[in-house]
Amino acid sequence: MALALTPPRVPKSKSSLPSHYHESFLEKKGPRDRDYRKFWAGLQGLTLYFYNSNRDSQHVEKLDLGTFVKLTDETPWGSSRDPRTHFCLVLRNQEIKFKVESLESREMWKGFILTVVELRVPSNLTLLPGHLYMMAEVLAKEEARRAVEMPSCFLKVSRLEAQLLLERYPDCGNLLLRPSGDGAGGVSVTTLQPLNGTQVVRHYKVKREGPKYVIDVEEPFSCTSLDAVVNYFVSHTNKALVPFLLDEDYEKVIGYAEADKENGESVWVASSAPGPGPAPPKGSPKELPPASITPGSSQDKLPPLLNQDENYVIPIGDAPAANYVNEPVLPPSRPVVPKPRKLAMFQAKPPKPPTVPKSGLTDLTAELEEKLQRRRALEHAAERMGDQRANLQAQHITQSSPSSQN
Repeated sequence: MALALTPPRVPKSKSSLPSHYHESFLEKKGPRDRDYRKFWAGLQGLTLYFYNSNRDSQHVEKLDLGTFVKLTDETPWGSSRDPRTHFCLVLRNQEIKFKVESLESREMWKGFILTVVELRVPSNLTLLPGHLYMMAEVLAKEEARRAVEMPSCFLKVSRLEAQLLLERYPDCGNLLLRPSGDGAGGVSVTTLQPLNGTQVVRHYKVKREGPKYVIDVEEPFSCTSLDAVVNYFVSHTNKALVPFLLDEDYEKVIGYAEADKENGESVWVASSAPGPGPAPPKGSPKELPPASITPGSSQDKLPPLLNQDENYVIPIGDAPAANYVNEPVLPPSRPVVPKPRKLAMFQAKPPKPPTVPKSGLTDLTAELEEKLQRRRALEHAAERMGDQRANLQAQHITQSSPSSQN
């Protein structure tokens, strides 16, 4: 009886695997992990990707280095192993511990991470000339990538929405990039910092001149990309300004722990693409998909910009949108009653409420509507006062006409 032939297993081609600046095995321990888990890790851009093995093309976890704070050498307490094989990655909202195979591997991981985060080749690590050359090549690739990519702190929001986001989420950063209203392809930078118990908001204009961006300050500074604009503000404020980045501590791939049949060790396995789930019971409300403020890399999903000439509403107590003087701007929570003589610009066409991006922030939309309703009430009160004053003047003229004829 002939046996059925089993086709040989063909390994994946190298071209189908993801490309990384640097990759090797890493043992990772997060804030909620009891012990280290071994992954095949790869660094690409400002993201660390983790795979079950070096043959997988789909990552099971990832870390965003946009909230990078520092790297430290981690010495495990009570461990008999070489402490030079441990290091700790400190981010703005968490700390992740890593364990590698050798001191050389640790220094290389630290060097590549610092290269892409600080955009410079580190000089205080134990590295060979060949390692430094590899990091210089990675630096050139990262600079070229950032030149054509929007930074994560760029959001397609209006001036008022940017200010409200910085006030509502202070732990996510205090520097935000947004489109400029001049229609010339420039951007605006909005910052918020506390000063003697008061939140000080400042707006800066960044002009687009050909392929470069020029920061419009007392001494204009030219940058080759928007990422360089962000680095300029961060470096010239002694890192007091932090790029705004909404926390997204959620995984995109469903996985589970499974015992390996060969060696008995537990490995993390990514589940296959799920099919349509069970239908919800009749009469139950439909679940809305989660939404968040979308960065500039997915601009096609964002609503169009507000028309600065018609639909832009000047925030209450805020400076006019055309002023880009580096002076503190009052928060929009302090109402200012407009004078009746300035009502002509609103009588021709009543102002429309600004279109808030579909960001899923219901409370932000409600706050904007409340401020706009309060502003309309003040405008209607001023109009009634003007009409009553005109009626009184007309009555006074009518009563004085017969006496002048006599």
